[in-house]
Amino acid sequence: MKQKANTYIETFGLKPHPEGGYYVRSYQSEITIEQTCLPGRFNGSRLLSTAIYYLLKENDFSAFHRLNNDECWHFYAGGSLALFIIENDGSLQQVILGNNIAEKEVPQFVIKAGKWFAAAPCAPAAFSFVGCTLAPGFDFDDLEFANRDMLVAQYPTHKSLIEKFTR
Repeated sequence: MKQKANTYIETFGLKPHPEGGYYVRSYQSEITIEQTCLPGRFNGSRLLSTAIYYLLKENDFSAFHRLNNDECWHFYAGGSLALFIIENDGSLQQVILGNNIAEKEVPQFVIKAGKWFAAAPCAPAAFSFVGCTLAPGFDFDDLEFANRDMLVAQYPTHKSLIEKFTR
């Protein structure tokens, strides 16, 4: 399976992502939304929509972060992927992205803007190959990585999870 992960990385031209894993932009809209038409949390114009292929290898993770945009995750191949979302009220939601519907896995899930979240392949998966679609489109200015100490202070009941999924 590890060799298979590398096959996806090579075939799709995936590059390291700052939050962990590998990615490549697979789509970007030709339409731009002007800043005046967007909510105030956006600091400039944005593409209407973007999509990426994203791969996490075994023992890798997408570190806790939040976005200004809603992000729709899509499962493609490999093992199931766990999404860990800290809700605004401090509760934790865990969603398993995958194709095993009988085990309550979902092939698609939307994480709402502004929520802290992380992701990791479910054991014993050697990798998870997924996609992420954002509207308005992704811009690195809309990405905020969690500061471990700040997030633990805000959500102490999730300390072990936050420590596990921050860099």
